[in-house]
Amino acid sequence: MRLKDKIALITGGAAGIGYATTKRFIEEGARVVICDVNQKAGEDAVRDLGPNSDFYRVDVTDVGGWIESVLEKYGRADILVNNAGIVRDSLLVKMKDGELVKQMPEADFDLVISINLKGVFNCTQAVAPAMIRQGGGVILSATSIVGIDGNIGQTNYIATKAGVIGMTKAWARELGRHNIRVNAVAPGFTATEILMSMPDKILEGMKARTPLGRMGQPEDIANAYLFLASDEAGFISGEVLRVDGGIVIGT
Repeated sequence: MRLKDKIALITGGAAGIGYATTKRFIEEGARVVICDVNQKAGEDAVRDLGPNSDFYRVDVTDVGGWIESVLEKYGRADILVNNAGIVRDSLLVKMKDGELVKQMPEADFDLVISINLKGVFNCTQAVAPAMIRQGGGVILSATSIVGIDGNIGQTNYIATKAGVIGMTKAWARELGRHNIRVNAVAPGFTATEILMSMPDKILEGMKARTPLGRMGQPEDIANAYLFLASDEAGFISGEVLRVDGGIVIGT
């Protein structure tokens, strides 16, 4: 019961890694508030997870007063997991016979930035004052191995995940004096619903490039979040924990 009686807020908590993290936190004694833009998925998750879960519809691009509502109901916010994110992959430019035939749409760049990067900023800025007033807390954010190593066709996504790493290190410095620990988790190829919808050939290639020879499971990432949220990680802040099976992209 490493998170006994803790109040944890998990964005994007209704599916994939977020759902696995919600489930794992509940198993360890936390009361989890799922913060997700998908109303139906959030309500279904609460029904499945039981009385120690709750759901608030939250759009991370404009968080509004959701944290005030959570504090009014629960009195505190001990853990924030910034997990919500999207992808809109495309090459920066694609040329044929010297002519530009395609490029990453500016709208796709802006959308990914607004959710994956500014969304993390919005949620952390909303929760931090409550953590300061209560004397401490834990802030965890989803980055990615591609935010460290780069990848083809993901300029917008990589920009956000590299930015999350930078913000994590800045916030660890700013908030440490308030007993708030700030860390990030960098998943590798993880068998979420979105990734597993890709062609088998691509999935086999991902496995082949991973030294452990398999895809990560959402529970693998959830366990990393659990460790960093617990008192066992009480002297860890400003770090990025890779959970990637040993992969180095490009090799």
